[in-house]
Amino acid sequence: MASEEGANNNQRLLAAAREDNEEMLLEVFDQGGFDINFQDGLGNTALHYAASLGSTDVLEHILECDGCDVDPINRLEKATPLHLAVRIENPDLRRRVVTSLLEAGADTRIKDKNGDTVLDVLPADAEEIRKLIHKERAQGAISLDDVANDDDDEGSGSASDDD
Repeated sequence: MASEEGANNNQRLLAAAREDNEEMLLEVFDQGGFDINFQDGLGNTALHYAASLGSTDVLEHILECDGCDVDPINRLEKATPLHLAVRIENPDLRRRVVTSLLEAGADTRIKDKNGDTVLDVLPADAEEIRKLIHKERAQGAISLDDVANDDDDEGSGSASDDD
């Protein structure tokens, strides 16, 4: 992009997420010329900001954007957006943001700079989210088993093979 006055679209993308400005975000999307995974100097993406601030409308648009990495790791804390979302103080807002990230495929096993996963930093009173994360992990394990055993061809392991 040539020298436009003001911020470029990557900077505007981050500003829209920081300010929960859905209108600005949609303008950036319409104009193009941005990287949905653009990181600022701290390594935060628009998804980091939307998740940490509970900007639900902006968050949903970002998650729907092609190529969005749901697990970018920032520089300072080595935290993902999910790490930041579980720290939201408002329980209902925290549940909405965490649920959106989990539905988008966020990895609950990534460790931050302290070696903590999202379960380790989750407030004690967030039992519903704890259950969601455990359910997500269990479904992930089942999905991996299905991938490994999805052949119904010869040698499927049934006991009805003729000897």
